[in-house]
Amino acid sequence: MTNVNVITGFLGSGKTTTILHLLAQKPQDEVWAVLVNEFGEIGIDGALLADSGAVLKEIPGGCMCCVNGLPMQVGLNMLLQQKKPHRLLIEPTGLGHPKQILSLLTSEVYQPWLTLQATLCLLDPRQLGESRYTENENFRDQLAAADIIIANKEDTWQTADRDALTAWYAQQGQQRRLITARQGVIDIALLDAARNNHNELPDGAHHHSSLPRQGLAALKLTGQENWRRALNQGQGYFACGWVFSGETVFDTARLLDWVRLSPVSRVKGVMRIPEGTLVVNRQGFDLRIETKSLPPLDSRIELINESEAEWNTLQTQLLQSRLK
Repeated sequence: MTNVNVITGFLGSGKTTTILHLLAQKPQDEVWAVLVNEFGEIGIDGALLADSGAVLKEIPGGCMCCVNGLPMQVGLNMLLQQKKPHRLLIEPTGLGHPKQILSLLTSEVYQPWLTLQATLCLLDPRQLGESRYTENENFRDQLAAADIIIANKEDTWQTADRDALTAWYAQQGQQRRLITARQGVIDIALLDAARNNHNELPDGAHHHSSLPRQGLAALKLTGQENWRRALNQGQGYFACGWVFSGETVFDTARLLDWVRLSPVSRVKGVMRIPEGTLVVNRQGFDLRIETKSLPPLDSRIELINESEAEWNTLQTQLLQSRLK
């Protein structure tokens, strides 16, 4: 029997970082797996989780609950049958609707295989003051579906953010547990909490990607090509991402300028630089970077925005930041 937790949260709330902290606390004698879904085709989260010690299955290119749930069922069945993990963490895309996912996990067919435990929802309280988030049905329904709400990024809050969180939580009736966290650091014991939230959720709008799917695997290079680009759109958001060969090296300063100045709302990447690996994660103007000494197998970076950007211009600038 596999214990399962769904870890939701809107774009930029810190889901992947939180999962990395949880995996760092994994008991050594247990097998853990992660089923990760991303809005774009590139597979950034898969690259971030690759060395985490967990079994990983990626479903890029839209919400895993769409197309009658088939992408999720295939990935879920492969993990449960082939790996038989003690625990499975499911990270849906930040634009995904939780109802279909939870309905699938509680369906009769999976009762012999898994136990669904607490659903955790990551929340950046700074988003509570912006209507583009609070009026988004996925943002609202992810929070409504949670057993435990993780108010993340406490180190970035202003007084107004803390007040907005207090007011929002009071409106919810304070029936569910609220945890505050910095940079996704939470106690592994939260995963063992029971699933107590059985509130009925509205059906989500049909929101699969409007572009052809790439399947269960993230975008990869083929033949002799040095890089590829992939586009995706849906739910009022647009994504453009690139994957580069492992031999491609980027100038650190020029790459960081490109990440910082790109006129989009979201940038996430794992890139090869002379010093090894540069991990970038930008939500709005909030930029976090991390460097590692070992180079990545390949370089991957993705931009997400509420409107279509000048992808060709941004691509030219990105290519100009290459050293080789």
